Formats: sequence, structure tokens, C-alpha cells
Amino acid sequence: MAPSTDHVDELFEVKNAYFTGNFQTCINEAQKLKVADPATAIERDVFMYRSYLALRKYRVVLDEISSSSPDLVQPLKILASFLANPGKRDDIVAEMDTKMSGNFDASNHILLIVAATIYLHVGQPESALRSLHSSDHLECSALKVQALLSMHRADLAKKELKNLLEKDEDATLTQLAQAWTNLYLGGEKIQEAYYIFQDMIDKLGSTALLLNGQATSFIYQGKYAEAEAALQEALEKDPNNPETLVNLIVLSHHTGKQPEVSNRYLSNLKDMDANHPFVVALNQKEADFDRMCKQYAVSA
Repeated sequence: MAPSTDHVDELFEVKNAYFTGNFQTCINEAQKLKVADPATAIERDVFMYRSYLALRKYRVVLDEISSSSPDLVQPLKILASFLANPGKRDDIVAEMDTKMSGNFDASNHILLIVAATIYLHVGQPESALRSLHSSDHLECSALKVQALLSMHRADLAKKELKNLLEKDEDATLTQLAQAWTNLYLGGEKIQEAYYIFQDMIDKLGSTALLLNGQATSFIYQGKYAEAEAALQEALEKDPNNPETLVNLIVLSHHTGKQPEVSNRYLSNLKDMDANHPFVVALNQKEADFDRMCKQYAVSA
């Protein structure tokens, strides 16, 4: 089912740039786009600020958003503070718990998206789903798919994807959610995921996000040379994309490269984001391994 074509979305280019990971283009398009409708102008600014966050330009958001900013924009300052201050994340999560368990504006989909993003970042997909459950906004539905897949509930993710397809099967977010689900399901669905990413690259241009999706499909299929080519292109597009480094680490192990190769990628990842879930999980496994070694060590 496709949405009505009577309404022209003035933010079409801005949204597609953001959703496909073309963040600088999103900022550029948003800054030059003049719109008459105040609500559309606010939504344009939301995507612009979210792109700054994706590029780790947290100070722009922290400096420009104030208590007098529109309600739709204000939650982005919470997300900026969360991303910019790893040492304060526990406190920010606790504050978000309080906010989301009290009276809040459930119609503010950016608040719901920010809450879910924070919860997913700290490994609390159940809390993310609770934040999103009351909304039928397209992006909230796509985030529900992500949360459900992270909980290994592919059955429920497929139901949510069905809702997305019924709302707008051609939307960029719907296509991405379908590709994520296909990658999770594996088997013949892997090739379908590849075609979705390739079609989006053909239509919208290659980005690190889309190339990483393609590379993941190649790794699943054992096409390691193609995966490496896609990841190297992703690295050239955006040297600061942590998911590219994670996939390069995984690929290095699959292809039997020297340990220093994957260690180099890992060092870069730690420099870029010491609190990335991959780094946190690896540190925990290393700590568990060290503890077990000590536990079973033979006394001299």
C-alpha cells in the first residue's frame, strides 16, 4: 500500500539523505531549503541537528537548542548530552526512565525516538519498545523492528515490518527495515537484502551505511573479496564510521589475516568510540577470560 501522492514532501531529499547515512548532504540540503510552513521548518531542523549528532558535532546541538526551542527539537539536546558525555550516561538513562514513566507528550515522536535510541545504546531494547509502543509513526515502527531483532524476536519483527509495508512499502525506512530483517533471517533472504541495498545505492548514491549493509550480506554469503571492496569504499566515504571498522574486524578474522590487521582496526575503533557496544562486549569477554584463567590456574 502506498501513501497518497497528492501531498509533495518538501523534506524528501533531506529525509532520504539522513536515513541513508548521507549526513553532510542532509545538513547542506536543510540549510538551503526555505519552507513557508512553520511545522515543516521545525522538522527540517530536527533532521539537520540529528545529522550533526551522527557526525559527532555535539557542540552545535548543545549550543543551539535551548528551553525556548520548539518541543519537537528539545529532546535532541538530551541525546547530544548522552553521546557527548559517556561518564554521565547512567544519570541520563535514569532521568529518561523517570521522564518516560511519568507524564510525557506521546505525540512528540522525536522524544520517543531519542528515548529508544538511548535505551538501545545501553542494551535495553525492552525499554526502547516500551517508549515506542504508543506511536505508529513510521520511524518509530522502524526502530521497533531494530529493537525486536536485537532481542532475537524475528517473529515479532516480521509483524512490525508487515505494518511498515502496509503504511508505505516504498519508503526508505521501510526498505531499510526489510533489509535488516532479511539479514537477520539469513538463507535466501540474504540475497534479497543485498538487492535492497544495491537498489538504494543506485537511486540515492552510496554511503557508508548502505555499503556496510551490502558488506554484511557479502560476509554472510562468504563473498569476502566483495565485502572487503565494499568496506574499503565505506572507509573512504566516512573514515569515522564505527560500523565499518567493526565489519573490517570481523572480515579480517574470516579471511585469516594477520592479527595486527584486526588489532589496528580495533585500536582505531577504541580511539573513535571507547564505549561502542562491540568494544564494551569485547572488554567484558576479555575480563571473563582473565577471571577464568586465574580461577583454574595451577598453583606453583
